[in-house]
Amino acid sequence: MAQIIDGKAISAQIKDELKQKVSDMKAQGKEITLAVIQVGTDPASTVYVGNKKKACEYIGIRSLAYELPEETTEQELLSLIDGLNQRTDVNGILVQLPLPAHIDEDKVIRSIAPEKDVDGFHPQSVGALCIGEKGFVSCTPAGIIQLLKRSGIEITGKECVVVGRSNIVGKPMALLLLRENGTVTVAHSKTKDLASVTKRADILVAAIGKPKFFTREYIKEGAVVIDVGIHRMENKKLCGDVDYDDVAPVCSAITPVPGGVGPMTIAMLMSNCVESASMQW
Repeated sequence: MAQIIDGKAISAQIKDELKQKVSDMKAQGKEITLAVIQVGTDPASTVYVGNKKKACEYIGIRSLAYELPEETTEQELLSLIDGLNQRTDVNGILVQLPLPAHIDEDKVIRSIAPEKDVDGFHPQSVGALCIGEKGFVSCTPAGIIQLLKRSGIEITGKECVVVGRSNIVGKPMALLLLRENGTVTVAHSKTKDLASVTKRADILVAAIGKPKFFTREYIKEGAVVIDVGIHRMENKKLCGDVDYDDVAPVCSAITPVPGGVGPMTIAMLMSNCVESASMQW
């Protein structure tokens, strides 16, 4: 039977470690502050922002919430970010995506000071990852590395296949696996005979945004399967990009949805916040 990689338990472990670190910092008179900006009232974004606030509260990080109306102009948003960049009492800045259509996301991401870019989306953060320098790493891929390591799964020398090439998950995931000495292939919508590529994988990371796309025909016997997708089915249940019931019997370890990769994203955001404060003091 496949090992179920429990993201809830591992993220709780990381949060408890961070809580201790933050407590030690507070004892030295140092407080960590995260500014969270949300424009509009996208329901999924509101849930994410709420979860981030709860995590801050648990760990002991002060959070500043900026809930702006949908009609906020790009310039107003950029001015707010500029002000937060200047503030010495703000260590991390997070702008919840997606933004309303009239605001250029790329411009907003670039406007955040790299040393406060706790989401790891700034081109400078991505560039640092590419050349192996220190910098913030996108939270979901960073969380996946922690899931593997803390579950005792060896990455060195393994054949790793990442399906998906987004800037937020696919590309940084490939770079992180490479950094951990994996042999990495990135597959995507234009890959020919996808199943023949994924069947080589000792570690498969599925991040394509298609519910239950990956069935056992795509999986090598004994592979580790990491499912990044999250979808709500007609019956209101959540599922991932992997057909869990079909795939679990053939793999050695698998992340469930929910409770796998999801909780790790917020845990690693908190980790980046603590790191940002350490770098700035």
